[in-house]
Amino acid sequence: MQPSAVPELAHTHARPIHWVATATALAGVVALSSLFQPGSATAAQTPAPQTKSAPAQGAPPDPAGVDFPFDCGPVEQVVERQASGDLDGDGRPETVAVVHCDAPMGTPPDGVYVLTRADGDDTARVVATLVDPRDRTNVEEFAVRAGDVRATLLGYSSDDVPSCCPDVREDVKWHWDDGAFVRSEPSGARSV
Repeated sequence: MQPSAVPELAHTHARPIHWVATATALAGVVALSSLFQPGSATAAQTPAPQTKSAPAQGAPPDPAGVDFPFDCGPVEQVVERQASGDLDGDGRPETVAVVHCDAPMGTPPDGVYVLTRADGDDTARVVATLVDPRDRTNVEEFAVRAGDVRATLLGYSSDDVPSCCPDVREDVKWHWDDGAFVRSEPSGARSV
């Protein structure tokens, strides 16, 4: 092997002190970057102009503090998900909440409830039960779109199926029709 004509440079050989210095500098950069995070994002919709013929649209009902119509015993009820929209066409938004018991183990069944509030009253109240927890159903996907409530439900074909392993999957939709929520299964509903 032919010796190099250029003298060896000290910085070409990494020594432990170089690694310590690099790690310290990197830790300092990470620590400083956590202090300079951008603010949280907010989104606000511009309210639509109100006409005299349209009722005023208020904020959707908040499910916090609502006593849902099922008993969880010593554990609390948990609102897993919620979505809002004008489901009955009255110009006021309703809230649909997916609720279950805060069980320490297992997968408790979900209930799906529609909340509204009366004119001049800020208290949310349950006006419809779309899925009853006694049906042993879990909600996998959930949305409110164009006045419809859509969900993918996981359930059981019989009481012999263990709770860990739902064997029925259905895509369902509820829409307001003549004073009540009507359940339908969109095309493509399937079983597991």
